[in-house]
Amino acid sequence: MQSEYRERVSMKNPVHFLALGFGSGLIPVMPGTFGSLAAIPLLLVCSTLSETLFLAVTILCCLAGIYFCGKTADDMQVHDHGSIVWDEVAGMFVTFLFLPLSWPYLVAGFLLFRIFDILKPWPIGVIDKRLHGGTGIMLDDILAGVMACLSLHLITVLWPHWLIGLAS
Repeated sequence: MQSEYRERVSMKNPVHFLALGFGSGLIPVMPGTFGSLAAIPLLLVCSTLSETLFLAVTILCCLAGIYFCGKTADDMQVHDHGSIVWDEVAGMFVTFLFLPLSWPYLVAGFLLFRIFDILKPWPIGVIDKRLHGGTGIMLDDILAGVMACLSLHLITVLWPHWLIGLAS
């Protein structure tokens, strides 16, 4: 991160710490990918939750992220700086709604989420360009998570033994 922005955020500030993905967003190359990877330990901790509780945690991550990302972007004085990666963390949670958190699913979900987040197919790209603030920062990654989640569910239905067989 450029030093002028680094001066405006502090890892001692809990909002900045979370928005920067526990520091993973400060990695100078591919911060979004590292932010997505930072979500995996949290996902594994939440893997024992019921589907209802996992959904509640996911919604909380998304709603809190609007504040975390918006506040940190305001403090940095830059909209959606690459180091702000809580949106990737929340997007990863969305990716795994109502799916098993086994390693084959984690790998496939991670790759699908990154593809949708990077390529930004319609309507993700439109939202990324038109919405600003915390909502804009979060919504494109939430939609990337929805698309990755739907893709994983579709793969599971069309080729049930592909991921399920790998998970056994």
